[in-house]
Amino acid sequence: MSRRVPVHITVNGVEHASEVEPRTLLVHYLRDELGLTGTHVGCDTSNCGACTCHLDGESVKSCTVLAVQADGADVKTIEGMADGEKLHPLQEAFWEHHGLQCGYCTPGMIMAAADLLERNPSPTEEEVRKGLEGNLCRCTGYHNIVKAVMAASKVGAPA
Repeated sequence: MSRRVPVHITVNGVEHASEVEPRTLLVHYLRDELGLTGTHVGCDTSNCGACTCHLDGESVKSCTVLAVQADGADVKTIEGMADGEKLHPLQEAFWEHHGLQCGYCTPGMIMAAADLLERNPSPTEEEVRKGLEGNLCRCTGYHNIVKAVMAASKVGAPA
């Protein structure tokens, strides 16, 4: 029988108390325990960034964080970006500027972009490209993703 340990994690403003195996990755906790499937599992090696979320306000790849390491933390996922039915300005910009095709990388891209805009509200195109390093897209060629982030920065997109 595997040992389970208690964790208390606030996710998208809602407090959750759970028991997890010590080896449970945050990405699996979010998806399997909480049903927040917007955080995608892409590679399990931290290469793709599809699992990017915010941990205590900073962008992290949740496949590299154990759920027990997030005990007591505040986590924000793509599901926490919108305000009810109103999309976050980054989500709106990705839609308007065709910053997605298959959409698999989009949640991670948006979370990484939100972190970038929190730290640098008016990035240059080069700074956007640098800020999104580590988030891979196999469909778009990145041009429209960068265009979307730049557009969101012009409307003052908060994280």
